[in-house]
Amino acid sequence: MGLRNFFDRIEPYFEKGGKYEKYFAIYEMVESFIYTPKTVTTVAPHARTYVDMKRIMTYVVIATIPTILFALYNTGLQTNMAIAEYGPSGWRAGVIEALGIGFNPNNILANMLHGLLYFLPIYIVTLVAGGIFEVIFAVVRGHEVNEGFLVTSMLYTLIMPASTPLWMVALGIIFGVVIGKEVFGGTGKNFLNPALVGRAFLYFAYPAYMSGDSIWTPVDGFSGATALAIGASEGVGAFAAHGISWMDAFVGTIQGSLGETSTIACMIGLAFLLLTKIANYRLIIGCMAGMMAFSGLLNFIGSDTNPMFAMPWYWHLVTGGFAFGLAFMVTEPVSGAHTNMGRYIYGALIGFMVVMIRVVNPAFPEGMMLAILFGNVFAPLIDYFVVQANIKRRAKRNV
Repeated sequence: MGLRNFFDRIEPYFEKGGKYEKYFAIYEMVESFIYTPKTVTTVAPHARTYVDMKRIMTYVVIATIPTILFALYNTGLQTNMAIAEYGPSGWRAGVIEALGIGFNPNNILANMLHGLLYFLPIYIVTLVAGGIFEVIFAVVRGHEVNEGFLVTSMLYTLIMPASTPLWMVALGIIFGVVIGKEVFGGTGKNFLNPALVGRAFLYFAYPAYMSGDSIWTPVDGFSGATALAIGASEGVGAFAAHGISWMDAFVGTIQGSLGETSTIACMIGLAFLLLTKIANYRLIIGCMAGMMAFSGLLNFIGSDTNPMFAMPWYWHLVTGGFAFGLAFMVTEPVSGAHTNMGRYIYGALIGFMVVMIRVVNPAFPEGMMLAILFGNVFAPLIDYFVVQANIKRRAKRNV
């Protein structure tokens, strides 16, 4: 109770008319991080629900825990396997050697610790750089620092390659926060996913750093393609020759961004979000249906020159960022559609677009990031047409 009394005692200094009024956003950010917000509705209509913004954001962060743990393991695993061939390099290898843990890819602790040394700096830089601009905008505008940034920072970290320079990590999250969210008024008013905006900015601004075979495992001299890059150049049949099985892709022990490789970890997180009713199942059904239907159509059509036409839906599911995007970004409530029918359409549009980009434009084999941003742009229009259709249907019924 001592800490609670301390916050209550200093609160008047930060309220309107107080000595530190302009810093209320910072006080509120710290206070609400430790305690549940005290604000309640005082006039009708009363919103009666146990789910507040803080709880929603907490649940999403909890849902990412399986992907975080597997990100640590797989990043360390891929790095340690590459070190066995190319030798250790960089300050992280020095830390591992100083601790006497070694680079054995069969040692879970060695993999987890090595992965942590890549994950943690990216996450800290993301929190600091993005958090500074969140606070600046909150102070200038006089509103609260929203807990949404905790989710944005975690998702942004998980979709970054482990080899990303830290200055680039900072630049991307600042762009995502400012251009993807704050220029539209902050959390709840943005129509684009801020984490994806930051990632897309880096991809197009610094393609040499954000694409190519050398970025996935941060070991000097290493070069290894992702499953999607192999599929785009050689076809699905070449996966076995590169030592990639469907189960490897499903579990996640393959090349890729930090938290995107493990489909099973993403599905565990998605199941948690569905059980807690944070995610809407209509979005999942729509996205899976769109992806399966269009990939099936392309499989039927076939192509003599483009091997990606032959990639079946179950490979699209486990490769690239599809599972991660499906679990944590398609289901994001702010930038998606809000009508029930609109959610089916919105999800189907993303599922269709990700296959379209991967297959028809094999120069960019990932696709999920752009597909979701494309869906974000059209979500308000989808809701508009759904609402108008409902109005017309009810008008005809009442004639």
